[in-house]
Amino acid sequence: MGKDKSYFFCGIGGSGMLPLAMIVAARGAAVAGSDRSRDQGRSPDKFAWLEGQGIALFPQDGSGPAAGQVMIASAAVEDSVPDMAAAKALGLPRMTRADLNAALFNEAAHGVGVGGTSGKSTVTGMIAWILSQAGRDPTVMNGAVMRNFAGPDRPFASALAGDAAAYVSEVDESDGSIALYRPDVAVVTNISLDHKSLEELHSLFGDFAAKARIAVVNADDPESAPLLRGGNVIRFGFSDEAAMRGSEFEPLDDGCRFAIHFAGDRHEARLRMPGRHNAMNALAAIAAARALNISVGQSVAALSEFAGLARRYEVLGQAGDVTVIDDFAHNPDKVAATLAAAAELPGRALIFFQPHGYGPLRQMGKELAASFAKGMRADDRLYICDPVYFGGTVDRSIGSEALVADIVVGGGTAVHLPTRAECGEAMLAEARAGDRIFILGARDDTLTEFGQHLLAQLAAPAALAAAPIAGIAG
Repeated sequence: MGKDKSYFFCGIGGSGMLPLAMIVAARGAAVAGSDRSRDQGRSPDKFAWLEGQGIALFPQDGSGPAAGQVMIASAAVEDSVPDMAAAKALGLPRMTRADLNAALFNEAAHGVGVGGTSGKSTVTGMIAWILSQAGRDPTVMNGAVMRNFAGPDRPFASALAGDAAAYVSEVDESDGSIALYRPDVAVVTNISLDHKSLEELHSLFGDFAAKARIAVVNADDPESAPLLRGGNVIRFGFSDEAAMRGSEFEPLDDGCRFAIHFAGDRHEARLRMPGRHNAMNALAAIAAARALNISVGQSVAALSEFAGLARRYEVLGQAGDVTVIDDFAHNPDKVAATLAAAAELPGRALIFFQPHGYGPLRQMGKELAASFAKGMRADDRLYICDPVYFGGTVDRSIGSEALVADIVVGGGTAVHLPTRAECGEAMLAEARAGDRIFILGARDDTLTEFGQHLLAQLAAPAALAAAPIAGIAG
C-alpha cells in the first residue's frame, strides 16, 4: 500500500472513499478518480478541493482508468458502469473500499476498529481527538468531517494521515466487511437492525470483538449482551455492570454534562454535543483510549474541546429565533437518538427526512416508522420527501408513502411531499419563534446545502421569497 502504488477510485467523493483516497495519497501513492455526483454538477467545492490536492478527476465515462492502476470501487458498483467496464478491459485488479482500508488497518501495530449500528463516526472522531491531544498522531479513517481537524485548507477533514502504527477506523457491518479487520482494540457501540438480520449481526460483531486484544462493548445494549462474556472486554454505559460507567447525566443548552466512574475514581465530564447518546459515545471513546494507556482524565479533558462532526446534530445557525440543525440520522437507532436529544430541550421540532434509498425502506421501514412515531412529541411535525435516488436498477416499488402511512398508524404525525423543495416551503410556512428545524438523512452531501438555504430564508425571507429552495428539486 506504499508510494509505488497507483489507484483509481470510482466514486471518489463518497464518504468512505474520499478519506481513504487522501490517506493513500499522503503515503505517496498516485491517486485518480471519478464520481457520478461530479458529472451531475453536485458538490462542486468538494471536487475542486480534491483536484487542488493533486488528485486527477475524470468523467465517469470510462476515460479515466489506465494501465498499472488498482481499481477501488464499492462492491455495489455495477459492472455496467463505464469505468468498471474500462477497468475490466484493461485487466486492472479490483479492490473494494473495505479491502483497501482493511489492508492498511491490519498493517498497524495498534488498529482501533469502531463498529456498531450507530455512533461509529462520532466515536471514531472522539478517539482521533483524544489520541491527537495525547501526542499519538494517529492515522484516522472516518465517514464524516471531524470539525476539530477541519479548516480553510482542509474543509473535508474526514481523514488524518499520521503514524501508520496507530490506525483508527470505522468498520462496516452492512456488507460484512467487518470480518476483514484484525483489531488491537475493537469498539462495539451497539447492535440493532439496519442492513442485516440480528442473527447475522450477532455473528459478525461477536467475531470482531473476539479477535481483539481489548473489546469495548456497550453494557446497556441488550443485543450486545452476548459479547460481554469475553474475557477481553471493557464494558461502558450508565448501568451498574459497566466498568467505564456514566452517571448523573444532565442536558444543557450547549451540550451536556455527566460523571464518569472508573477504577474507583470519579471524573466530571462536559461535552459540547447534546444527547445522552453522545455521553455514551464519549464513554466508548474513553474506554478505547484507556486500552491504549491514555488516562481517563486526559480523555475527559480532550473531549471537553471536541467540536463534533459535520452532520451530527450540527447547528447550522439561528434566524428569527428558529434554529436549523443538520443531522445524519437515517436508521431506527439514529433517528431515536436524535429525537431523544431534541426532546431534552423546549421548543417544537420541525423535522425533514429524506430516506437514504429504496432498499433501506424495504429492509427497515417498519422499524424506522416506529422510531419516528415513538420519538416525536405531540407538537412536533415531520415532512418526508421521496428517497434519494442517483440512478441504477434498484426496485422503487416501496417509497416514502408507505413510511408515512406506518408512522401515522403508529400514532405519529407525518406528511409525504414528493420533493425536497415542497418540504422546505412547508417547514418555512410552519416555523415560528422557538422552533428547531432538523434536516435528517444520509448519502447526500446536498442536504447541508438545503439546510443552509432554509436558514438564509429564515434570516431574510423578503429578499429570498422568490428564490428556489436549494438542493435536489425532485
